[in-house]
Amino acid sequence: MSIKVLCIGDSIRSHYQKEVAGQLGEEYEVMGPDVNCRFSSYVLNSLRFWLEEFQDVDVIHWNAGLWDTAILYHEDGCFTSLENYVMYMKKILRELKKTGAVIIFATTTPVSDDKKYFPGPMPPAHDNADIIRYNEAVLDAFKGEDVIINDLFGMIYGAQERYLKEDKIHPNEEGIRVLGKTVADAIRAQEKTVMAKKKGA
Repeated sequence: MSIKVLCIGDSIRSHYQKEVAGQLGEEYEVMGPDVNCRFSSYVLNSLRFWLEEFQDVDVIHWNAGLWDTAILYHEDGCFTSLENYVMYMKKILRELKKTGAVIIFATTTPVSDDKKYFPGPMPPAHDNADIIRYNEAVLDAFKGEDVIINDLFGMIYGAQERYLKEDKIHPNEEGIRVLGKTVADAIRAQEKTVMAKKKGA
């Protein structure tokens, strides 16, 4: 009896999803949308399609945040306001919980602290101070909710230069292994809960 895992997230998720599947092995079926899941409002709008496509999943591991904290135009600040980000994320969690799956939320991963990481004078750009604010706000909003936290930010922050590609945002091969193992471990830790649910279904 395999455990079905749905991974939702942006291009960071796209980088580590295959590694997660490899780490978990044949007892798990790891799947996810073929598209970049982008920002929180896009995820919220798309859930109605993804949850129809990926049914009867046992675990959902999800994140949105890098696009939300991106600065596209300097005068506007982050792409998604903090207030709207929290609102969208709470609605996403509400919808995911309706599936009956075990829900794991991953914090947004850090970027380089090098302010020159993007070429040319034009954004998008990120600042870890914004990522920290948005992570803290959503974690505060999720207190008391039936959701497991996978702190991917804390896992690599402080050593992220070692784990990032030259673009200073996406994980390199070592970063993919570290993030993939962290995600796989978080999913595997819920195996007893998942199997108990399956037996009780």
